[in-house]
This record gives sequence, structure tokens and C-alpha cells, in this order.
Amino acid sequence: MRTGTLGPDERAEALAAMAERELDILVVGGGVVGAGTALDAVTRGLATGLVEARDWASGTSSRSSKLIHGGLRYLEMLDFALVREALKERGLLLERLAPHLVKPVPFLYPLQHAGWERLYAGAGVALYDGMAMARGHGRGLPTHRHLSRRHALRVAPCLRKDALVGALQYYDAQMDDARFVLDLIRTASSYGAKVANGARVTGFIREGERVVGAMVTDVEHGGEYEVRAKQVVNATGVWTDDTQAMVGERGQFHVRASKGVHLVVPKDRINSSTGLILRTEKSVLFVIPWGRHWIVGTTDTEWDLDKAHPAASSADIDYVLEHVNSVLAVPLSRDDVEGVYAGLRPLLAGESDATSKLSREHTVAHPVPGLVVVAGGKYTTYRIMAKDAVDEAVRGLNQRVADCVTEEVPLLGAEGYQALWNARARTAARTGLHVVRIEHLLNRYGTLTDELLQLIAEDPSLGEPLRYADDYLRAEIVYAATHESAHHLDDILTRRTRISIETFDRGTRSARECAELVAPVLGWDQERIDNEVAHYEMRVEAERESQRQPDDLTADAARLGAPDVVQG
Repeated sequence: MRTGTLGPDERAEALAAMAERELDILVVGGGVVGAGTALDAVTRGLATGLVEARDWASGTSSRSSKLIHGGLRYLEMLDFALVREALKERGLLLERLAPHLVKPVPFLYPLQHAGWERLYAGAGVALYDGMAMARGHGRGLPTHRHLSRRHALRVAPCLRKDALVGALQYYDAQMDDARFVLDLIRTASSYGAKVANGARVTGFIREGERVVGAMVTDVEHGGEYEVRAKQVVNATGVWTDDTQAMVGERGQFHVRASKGVHLVVPKDRINSSTGLILRTEKSVLFVIPWGRHWIVGTTDTEWDLDKAHPAASSADIDYVLEHVNSVLAVPLSRDDVEGVYAGLRPLLAGESDATSKLSREHTVAHPVPGLVVVAGGKYTTYRIMAKDAVDEAVRGLNQRVADCVTEEVPLLGAEGYQALWNARARTAARTGLHVVRIEHLLNRYGTLTDELLQLIAEDPSLGEPLRYADDYLRAEIVYAATHESAHHLDDILTRRTRISIETFDRGTRSARECAELVAPVLGWDQERIDNEVAHYEMRVEAERESQRQPDDLTADAARLGAPDVVQG
């Protein structure tokens, strides 16, 4: 079985290997598009490298609504091609590529007008389901249904009776976005890609007009590497313009950032057996089931401040609460909010009307020889973006290259997942863990669960839950360092797990226990443990302070009060 282990030794070896011989493709940016591009390239037989300045998925790709969806609202914009493409990708992920990570999720759409709205919205949802079934990728998801007000209130008792006259229920899919990116990267690594996070590109190497590689600084341990490649792919999302500036060439398009803020509340605060989708004056608001929690969001506002740490202001939180409370019988308050996170959508903004209309569509360009840029798009269609980027890069290679095969390449943990899921009761009996724990592991790691069970067999104390975040086992924290490229406490509490948004203390009470668990793996002494814990606590306090501020400017200033644990 391919495992794609990414520990400290593997990272060091990858950086050395990238500097040793010329790559075919060097991908810059470790979000979902960069990770997908690396997997696409390496599975075509190309020598591939992937570098990320911070942690995997530390930007947009860990701060989304965590949905894999066709984009129902794009039907209203008559963007049938985008919806059709996204629905196909949703089906592939659910059925073949990542069934352990991507799961069906129901949504209820309350109707507020009798007659015409049911016909209008019903026709849209019927078309949505029909487009999915027509491509053969609608299996595994129930079709939509029409509900009376009485039936809708049985399904979602949380709703105010005067907030609806009836409802529609339909299905989409969801996943843990950061974990999905990590699986992509580990899968690429298992096929031979060289990957390193904490590796910042500080400049491009040029020979005449041509880009022939990049200078890469090891942010974690120091040192600079000259990584040469026949083609470089810039997949840096909202940082696209900054990365392009290193080449000194004016781009054919620009990427602007739109901020989306989400709140996390405990499951018992909203009495519903289904997610909700609500119309707002600007877009839609989702209430999404998330384990023992709900995710409520999102906002959509322009952001031109710090890209690494977008801040949620008090106004953002009030906006989300106001809109969700407009339909809830028991309104949410600030005291109900466990976690808050803000992410930036990379939206294309062209220099002419022809490109400015692209918005959530993606585009690929070859601005100078040797450099490909891919930008825009949406999470669900990452695989298509990656394919288009590699296709463009291949045009610049003087060799015959195979076509894209990622439609047929399951992610690590997917192969055999259903068989292990069916045998989960036996696994629980064999290991002594409760079957609920086995289900939790299978839905996070798939068939790689065996690797965690092996850690627990070697040290039974790792089979215990964390003291202050008991959804997670101690083994998962150790595994994050040994197998999943985690270098810092923030990586573990924010992206390898979701403790930072799933507990009212935002992970501060779990910080020291987690630091002590990974210290032997990462070579931390007591001083380093104390430093990691202190930095994490500072980050949480800075975020809390930003969320008390009235607007973006003051929220940004407050958030920047906590420096990163490593200054790259």
C-alpha cells in the first residue's frame, strides 16, 4: 500500500532532491490547486516538485465552507457549463477518488412565497439533480424532494414558523478541506513527487526571457536551494500577483481577494437534522452540519489587507448572526460561537471587460516562457484547474507526455475504504477502541487508519482521547508530525485537527498536551515547547481581539499583533 509518509526526514530529502537535478515541473503553492497540479504532473510520469511557503492549505484551502458542490446558485446565473463540470467532479470524489473524505450532506431551502417560488426554485433544483444524473455521477446522492411547512418543521424544528411556507430539500457533499489537500499531497508524494512545506520561493531563475527554476528558502531550518525546472507553475491563489511580481512581467489578469467569514457553533444550538441554505441580499448563507458542530457562513466582502491572516471583525460576526437569526426560533448569540475563521476567495479581475467577467471561473496563462499561471476557480473543480495547468506546461516541454489520468487515481486512503468501513465493528473489537472511534478514524484517514492503529498498538496511551478535545485521539497528534508534515503547534491545532474552531477555548487548553506529544518526533526541548505554546496562545488572543474590532482596518491591526512562530 502506498503511504506517502511526510515526516521531518522526508522533507529534508525532498528539498535536497529538488536541488540535485532538474525537474520537469516545479509547482509553487500548496493549496488545493497546487496539490492537484503536482498529482496530475507526477501521474503523467513527469519529475515533479511542490513547494509551499507556509503550511499545506494554510491559505484559502483550509478556510472554505468545506463543501464539494455544483454551485446551485450558478444555475440562476445561467452558467450551465460551470455547474455541469462541478457536478461531475462532485460525483467522482464521492464515488471513486475520495469516498473516505467526501460525504453527502442534506440542505433545506425554506420557501417564503407560496406558488411561484416553489415552481421557480423547484425547477432549478430538479435541473441540478438532472444534470448530475445525466453525466452518470448522481448515484450515491438522494434526489431532491418538496416538503410542506409541517414536514419541513419536523425535519428542522429550529426554524421559525413564520419563516417559511414550505421547503425544498436537496443534497450536496462536504469534506474537511485542509485534510483533503494533505491527502492530495501525500498521494502525489507516494507517486514520486518531491514536496516540502515551509519552503518559500524568493525569486525566479531566468536565462534570457525564460524562467528555468526558482530560489527556495528553507523557512524552518535555514538554507537556500536553487531548484531548476523545465516549467514552473504558479498556483498561489490570492498571492498570484505577488508571485508574478518576482518575474517583473505584467500579468494578463489580476487576482483580487474576497473575504468569507464562518462561525462554528455546537450542534445543540440549532435543532435540525439537515443543513440549511438561506438567501441573503448578496448571496446565500449556509448552515452546515460539522460533526458535533454547525458551520454558519459566509460573508462576501472585498479584502486588500494582510493575505496570510485575514481577520474577522465584529461587523462580520454580527452580519452572519443577523442573517441566520432571521429564520431561527431560538436565535444564536455571541456566547454560542465556539470558533470563527476567515478565508479569502481568489477572484479573477481582468484589465478588460472580457476577463473581469470570469469571477469564479479559472484561467491559465503562459506569461513568459517557462512559467505557467493558474488562478481563479472554485475548490470543487481543482482537478480540472490542475489538468489545464499541466496541459499548458506540457506545451513548453520538448517531450511526449501522457494525458491526464487523475480521473482514475484514488487518493490515499480511498482504495478499500468501503471494505474497512463494513468491518469497523470487528476492528473495534480487535483493537479495544469504541466503534465510534474507528468510524472517526476511517472518515479522516480511510485505509491509512491502520497506520494510526499501529501507533496505538506500540503505545496504548496514544489510544486515549485528548484531555480537553476528546473528539481526537492522542495518536492523531503524533501522526500529524510523523506522517503529515506538521512542524508547528498551529499546524496541528488548526489544520491537521480542527480543535482551534471546535472548542470554546480555541485549542489553548490542548496546546501543551499536543506540544509534548510531538516534541520527541520534532526534536523539541522544553524551551521550544514553551515557545510553541506561547505563540499559539498569542495567536488565539490576537484573533479574539480582532473579532472585537468594528471594521476590517482595526481587525487587521489587532490580528497582526501576533507574529508567526517562524519568521520567513
